[in-house]
Amino acid sequence: MNALKVIAFDADDTLWVNEPYFRETEEHFCKMLEDFLPQHSTNKELYKTEIGNLDLLGYGTKSFIISMIETAMQITQGNISHEMIQKIIDLGKEQLNKPVVLLDGIEDVLSHLHGRIRLVMATKGELMEQEAKLMKSGLDHFFHHIEIVSEKNKRSYAKLIKHLDVKPNEFLMVGNSVKSDILPVLELGGNAIHIPYHTTWEHERVDVSIEHDRFRHIEHISEVLDFIQLP
Repeated sequence: MNALKVIAFDADDTLWVNEPYFRETEEHFCKMLEDFLPQHSTNKELYKTEIGNLDLLGYGTKSFIISMIETAMQITQGNISHEMIQKIIDLGKEQLNKPVVLLDGIEDVLSHLHGRIRLVMATKGELMEQEAKLMKSGLDHFFHHIEIVSEKNKRSYAKLIKHLDVKPNEFLMVGNSVKSDILPVLELGGNAIHIPYHTTWEHERVDVSIEHDRFRHIEHISEVLDFIQLP
């Protein structure tokens, strides 16, 4: 990967832990409703509600809270108590207050790259939530630019690349989601490195095999440095 001018990093489950917190909250939520529906069935209903709300509410914990309340109302046929609604809200607030736990090696990689090439954080989600996580992470000083979008697709990446005033082949995206971090960038003519995370939301899973000269798959963030030529 030669002639790179910008390296962009996904945030959730690339820089820090995220998805396990959602799964933990989801587990508590499903247990709350097991008198009405088996936990695995509640899980399926919640996922359907989340997907149905994406266009209106987007991603993040706050939209997740609304989807949990909506799902609980459907499952209980409107017989949900005020106490249960409050418990769901408390679950969401607890998730928002979770510590930001950096993934192994990410700080070392950013330290090595900082000052030698422009670094960008490119993530999707709710603005306030993502900004808060970045501040708590202590990584903000590494990044030349922060991009928080409602959806990571070909259009949003094209806009970002134009804003950074670089060509697609001078841009590298590093992330854990093939759907959101890899495929749109490759379609634009950019470079992409996939680093899988052990927990992936069902909506982000795609079953594709990528063979591309601008694509690399790695198992640890430190391997990013093996594919980058810096002055």
